[in-house]
Amino acid sequence: MMIGLLLLFYVLQAYVIIHLIFPIFLWLVRFFVPNSSKEKSDYVVETDYAVIVTAYQQTDLIPDVVRSILSLNYSNYLVYIVADNCDVSSLTFDDEKVIVLRPETVLASNVKSHFYAINNFKRNHERLTIIDSDNLVEPNYLIELNKVFERGYQAVQGVREAKNLNSNYACLDAANDIYYRYVDKFLLTKAGSSSSLSGSGMAFSTTLYIECLKDLDSNGAGFDKILQYEIVIRKLKIAFSEKAVVLDEKTAKSDQLVKQRARWINTWFKFFRLGLKMLLTGLFKFNWNQFLYGIMLCRPPLFILLFLSMICFLVNLFIMPKIAILFAILGIGFVIVFIKSLIHFKAKKEIYKSLIAIPKFIYFQVLALMKARIANKISVATEHYIEKTTK
Repeated sequence: MMIGLLLLFYVLQAYVIIHLIFPIFLWLVRFFVPNSSKEKSDYVVETDYAVIVTAYQQTDLIPDVVRSILSLNYSNYLVYIVADNCDVSSLTFDDEKVIVLRPETVLASNVKSHFYAINNFKRNHERLTIIDSDNLVEPNYLIELNKVFERGYQAVQGVREAKNLNSNYACLDAANDIYYRYVDKFLLTKAGSSSSLSGSGMAFSTTLYIECLKDLDSNGAGFDKILQYEIVIRKLKIAFSEKAVVLDEKTAKSDQLVKQRARWINTWFKFFRLGLKMLLTGLFKFNWNQFLYGIMLCRPPLFILLFLSMICFLVNLFIMPKIAILFAILGIGFVIVFIKSLIHFKAKKEIYKSLIAIPKFIYFQVLALMKARIANKISVATEHYIEKTTK
């Protein structure tokens, strides 16, 4: 019995150590990987885009996102608003580029909403980009995407910057996002792998998107996890563009945070097997992209990783002090990488000031963990409050 528990503890330690070392490893490896991110000359032809905006139950923010899309420095696109289970009586737009779609039945699924738009395309768009109803797009968004697509990629993830920093929760949500953006997008692509996907602010060749998800029958959160798996398992790379920017609403209230994180945690447990499969595939087929990506997919949510690290550190103080020292060093390394991420993406002073509230932020994520099993029953999509909390 004791031998079994000790073996289990060794496995847990190895798992935690790998994920604590991973960001540092990526940071070092990137210096030895050839830089393939050089932009080609300016393109001549504007590729045809479908801009898909999905909304569930709420339409308050749709006029703002449409206004930002219509302000793009680009002309060859159409906007498809999929208003699922929404009242669309107020959604009237003068511009012919905007098509409002209201499904006859409730879809309650991002993928179903996307395919509803695809099945109602007015023309055969070469590429599609997915935008959430709470997003705003920067004027050069499609131009910057094109620069990356011209390097031969079929999938691109842009930057989702914080639209609101109106509470400590929003600021810490933004800090969390910046860390993941730095490790799972910037460092991962610099090390020769692929960017993770973030659910919006991303674009694909239409044929690739359809190929990857046409047979998927999934409700709830996590379509981006399946999509990124399907792309990388095909030996393709997902590019990261630091200049293709959308503004994303961050969670401003505790109940909003708990429901959102509960869905995300549920998604990680649900799709952990895909990460393990990717890791083993990359290992046995000597595919560097898949191997690194698999490690990233197997990493638990950040607060769980920190809890596991603390447990390993405390236990090792009594049984293996030298390993406890290792965990302390890796903990310092994590803090350094976290700070580097904030510096790299020029985090605003409000984010730095909010760091003192990290314990409370973690507390609400623990509550989310307790509700993860029923996450999709208590919440289908994040409720947005930005209009009520900011000017």
